[in-house]
Amino acid sequence: MSAVIRTAGLTKAFVSDWRRTRTVAVDRLDLEVGAGEIYGFLGPNGAGKTTTIKLLLGLLRASAGHAEILGEDARGLAHRSRLGFLPENPAFYDYLTGREFLDFCARLCGLAGAVRRERIARLLALVDLERAADLRLRKYSKGMLQRLGLAQALVNDPQLLILDEPQSGLDPAGRKQVRDLILQLRAEGRTVLFSSHILADAEMICDRVGIMNRGRLVAAGRLDELLHARVAAVEFQAEGLGDVARAALRSRATVFLEEGGRVQFTIAGDGGQVPEVLAAIAAGGGRVVAVAPQHETLEDVFLREVRTP
Repeated sequence: MSAVIRTAGLTKAFVSDWRRTRTVAVDRLDLEVGAGEIYGFLGPNGAGKTTTIKLLLGLLRASAGHAEILGEDARGLAHRSRLGFLPENPAFYDYLTGREFLDFCARLCGLAGAVRRERIARLLALVDLERAADLRLRKYSKGMLQRLGLAQALVNDPQLLILDEPQSGLDPAGRKQVRDLILQLRAEGRTVLFSSHILADAEMICDRVGIMNRGRLVAAGRLDELLHARVAAVEFQAEGLGDVARAALRSRATVFLEEGGRVQFTIAGDGGQVPEVLAAIAAGGGRVVAVAPQHETLEDVFLREVRTP
């Protein structure tokens, strides 16, 4: 898998004009995003995600290190025609219609008339805005504007899309529409890098993720590698337990539910406690119905990696 984005030691420091204090927003970042994948760029507020995106786009100059986009120096212009971008808080000319706005963007990209009209019609259908195409943008909902922003990021038919918080402020239906669109873009062979605070959505669609904290990449990899490497807890179901065994297991469990003669309980740990719990169930006269390990979620990994020491 060839790299579409690659950084080596990428660093950005800001110096306060008043106190002349130096703040490192991105600290020696080594990042690689492969062709045709969805890469989730995660981290708390102030982690350095947006600063990294601005460095990749050439909107900021790095203090040290190097970044490449589509095999070209990120500071150059050669790759810009193959790149699409949606900022976290896009600004629109609200007196334009959706069709007029996309036409304006397409003209900026130098598209000729026939190509421009065909491209705009296809994008309006892609983001499900055909019926609202001739409505003024001031009448668009947040979700409609976000989908229009995705359409403008695609107007030049890019190989790579960089999306900064594309699901921010959307309701569940709007988030699903954006998720489905990102998956469709990958199916077309495009590469998508997006930053997000919505971990559940990232877990649904990402091939790989990187977690930033305080300017550093603290974890990165495929989701199956990050999520299935560690058992967070084990869930047990048993029936026929005596009162003494129930009380003993309840004292150890993080969750303990009873229904009729069956109990369901969860004990935190990496699974090493399973033989001991099974022995306790048997000693208490019970029968094991089920044992299921609970692997970490992306939220568990995220909170562990960004936890303040």
